[in-house]
Parts: sequence; C-alpha cells; structure tokens
Amino acid sequence: MDLTTFLIQLLNALQYGFLLFLVASGLSLVFGIMGIINLAHGAFYMLGAYVVYWLMGYVDNLFFAIVMGLPILLALGYLVERFAISYLYKQNHINQVLLTYGLILIFNEMQKILWGSDFYSVPVPEMLNASIRLTDTQVYPVYRLFISVVGMIIAAMMYFVIRRTRMGMMIRAGASNREMTEVLGINITRVFAVVFSIGVTLAAFAGMVGAPISSVFPGMGDQILIISFVVVVIGGLGSIKGAFAGAMIIGFADTFGQVLFPDYASVVIYAVMALVLLWRPQGLFGKV
Repeated sequence: MDLTTFLIQLLNALQYGFLLFLVASGLSLVFGIMGIINLAHGAFYMLGAYVVYWLMGYVDNLFFAIVMGLPILLALGYLVERFAISYLYKQNHINQVLLTYGLILIFNEMQKILWGSDFYSVPVPEMLNASIRLTDTQVYPVYRLFISVVGMIIAAMMYFVIRRTRMGMMIRAGASNREMTEVLGINITRVFAVVFSIGVTLAAFAGMVGAPISSVFPGMGDQILIISFVVVVIGGLGSIKGAFAGAMIIGFADTFGQVLFPDYASVVIYAVMALVLLWRPQGLFGKV
C-alpha cells in the first residue's frame, strides 16, 4: 500500500467512523442512560434517508431537505417514546426487545407502503460535488470530507451539552439514580423523552447525510444497527466519549480490514470487539 492509497483509506475510515458515531451516540444515550434496548434504532436511520430522498423531490436541495426533515423525525421520535417506549422503563429486557422489534416491522412496512421496494439515489449537493486531487490519477470527494467535518462538530456539541449544560446534568443525574433525581424535582419523564427524541434525530441525520454516498433501499438500517451495537459495546454503555472512540476504532478496523484482509473483512470488527472486551469487559469508558 503506497502513501496515497493509505491516505485515501485513512480519510475513508474517518468518514465512516464519524457516520457511525452519529448513529451510535444516540443508541448509547438510549441504551446506557434510559436502559432501553432499542432494536428499532436502525429503522430511524433508514427513515432519515427515505425522508430526505422524498423531500428532495420538492426542494431539490439536500440542505433544505435535511432542515425540513429533521423536525419530522424529531416529532416521530417523541411520539414513539410517549406511546411505546415509555411503557418499557420498568419492564425487563425481553419485553423491550419484543416491542422494539415490532417497531422495526411497523417501520419497514410503512417504508414499503410509502416508497416501495426500489433502490433510490440522492445527488450530492452541487457546491460539494467536487474532488481534491491527491495524485495524477487519484482524487478524494469533497462531500466525504464534509461528513467528517459535520461529525466533528456534532461530537463537540454533544460533549459540551452533556458535560457543561443544565440539560446534560439532568441527563447524567437521571442515568445515575432516576428515583433520587425525581425527588429533587426534575421531571425525568420529560428528560427521557428528550433523550430518546435526540437519539432518533441523530440516527435519522446520519441517514440523511449518508444518503448521497450510498443507495437508499429497504432494510438499510439493519446492518448499521448491528455495527452500532458493536460500537456501543466497545465504547461503554451511556458514554458519548466511548461512542466516539468505538466508532473510530470500528471505522478504521472495517476500512483497513477490507483492504488488508478482504477475505476476512466481516470478521475483523468482531475480533476487535472481542479483544476489547477481554481487556475491559465494561467497554473502554464504561463504568465497572
């Protein structure tokens, strides 16, 4: 592997890692803070991609479509939490798995009714539809760099909100001791509704910004859900810092695994997870 090829794969790994972080951070919040195993998280990623494709038919501008689509998915997340997830807080994990799996079936069927079973594509915005020339024969798309920059900005914003704001303090308090937090006068039910809605929006946003670099197709959230669970397990439940570290590790492992070990690429990420768990069973930043 020459230096230019290594640089391209390095940039691909960063871009994929940031996209994974957008999905896994929301999953980590819901899983680690609310104690909910949300198997439907990948479905929101899929719906984000389909919604931006649908809105592109009206506004023909990816950024406008994202701005218009995010409130729709935020509202959907809030409704799902109020009318489904809120009944699971005191239920066992089997009930959580059954209900959220049922949500997958509902959303997949809804997607087929609204958009059918065809594959769709979302065009890259004209202003970002360019490439940076690395050598005489190799270039790198500007849009992939854009995804990495957006991922970095959102990661910094999430860290600031969780660690430096009153909302973040309430989220951390609710995760530590829900009953004591409620005694102190904090409406933890509302806080959890906000957390779940934000998690859904992050997954949907990842689907929206990722749509131009991949096809929009039925069931596209299933694979990202599996990888996101791997990221969360590696990073540690409920840790945004852990979700970021896990996403970067898997981004590099998957990207370079496909280049260096193409016959075993699908095994590499799970091997990495196994090694991390042997070293730290609670994940890199999880609590003992």
